[in-house]
Amino acid sequence: MTQSTCIANSNREVCGVPFTVARPAAVLEEIALNISTERLNQAISITNTESAYFALHRPEHAEYVRQSRFSLCDGIGVALVGRAHGIRIPRFNGPVLLEKCCEYGLSRGWRHFFYGGKPGVADLLARRLSRRFPGLIVAGTHTPPFYSTPFIEEEAVLHEIQQARPDILWVGLGLLKQEQWIAAHISRLRVPWFVGVGAAFDFHAGTARWAPRWIQRLGFEWLYRLCHEPRMLPRNLRSFALLGRAVTLGGPSR
Repeated sequence: MTQSTCIANSNREVCGVPFTVARPAAVLEEIALNISTERLNQAISITNTESAYFALHRPEHAEYVRQSRFSLCDGIGVALVGRAHGIRIPRFNGPVLLEKCCEYGLSRGWRHFFYGGKPGVADLLARRLSRRFPGLIVAGTHTPPFYSTPFIEEEAVLHEIQQARPDILWVGLGLLKQEQWIAAHISRLRVPWFVGVGAAFDFHAGTARWAPRWIQRLGFEWLYRLCHEPRMLPRNLRSFALLGRAVTLGGPSR
């Protein structure tokens, strides 16, 4: 069984945006299969309602989501959008995917590279994850200078990533920037998986508040984060705009 056939028809479109309907366990199995066999360059899109909003308004972002092997549901908003169209979309957000890959990949020797974050965050993230998952292989970390353009990376940094031979390149530059960075560099690096995970760096490094598990299960992590980071309000408004569109259109999607 090849990587391309491991999960057949794993994505379904809702409001014109593809979302992965495969179980998280099946996603992890395909990640493992690609790492151990073909090692094809693949991207994973962490798609929340704001990302879906941009996919409907920015062709380049829509293309990124469509070209990604998986478009994983990030947040209750996407699950509600799917429900409005009669589709069950399992939730598998960036911080949880990062956590699960660290755990799942321990016995498999997966190599992780952390690119992005504020100064010092990637290193702190690596240390905290290494303490939590003894034996975790951190192939490298790199934080681009704040003043640099993240889409035009110096050859030295790309060489550093390539020499580190990561199995998963985690990119934490924030929504849109990280997807643009991956799209610009995925063909230049031999890495099986590229994943833009945004705030996951801060959550696991302990530099931002991650909602308690019970709040996550209820689907109110967006409200928890908004209470602690009021700057998130514009992002929430874009999410509500997508929810409104989904409810208005309704009915089953492809």
